[in-house]
Amino acid sequence: MAYSSKVMDHYLHPRCAGSLDEPLVHTGTALVGSPLTGAVIRIQILVDEDTQMIKAARFKTYGCGYAIAISSLLCEWLTGLSLEDALHIDAQAINYELELPPVKYMCSKLAVKAIRYAIRDYRNRHPIKMAS
Repeated sequence: MAYSSKVMDHYLHPRCAGSLDEPLVHTGTALVGSPLTGAVIRIQILVDEDTQMIKAARFKTYGCGYAIAISSLLCEWLTGLSLEDALHIDAQAINYELELPPVKYMCSKLAVKAIRYAIRDYRNRHPIKMAS
């Protein structure tokens, strides 16, 4: 199975790898996958409380080169998006962008699941305040 040039670029030069500082209050975190399935993805987002925009995204991924490349691309895409727009990222867009083979589509689905769970985590801890 040959890697596309975009997969190789994100695998060899991952963007946004690592963690956000734990004491940051306006974060959402998700951990999805299983070592048994071959990939574990941890996504963290830092959200601007006033604008509900993602100011930063970080990942830690255990898995194949495809899973690492997908996580890197995803965090790059998330930075600067609103939470609502981030919810509209789908696995097909990732598959297309990275030219993934069908056997690796499950990795992009897992990453999309991580986005949704990180946003849910943030929203559960920071409900939107309604104007009085």
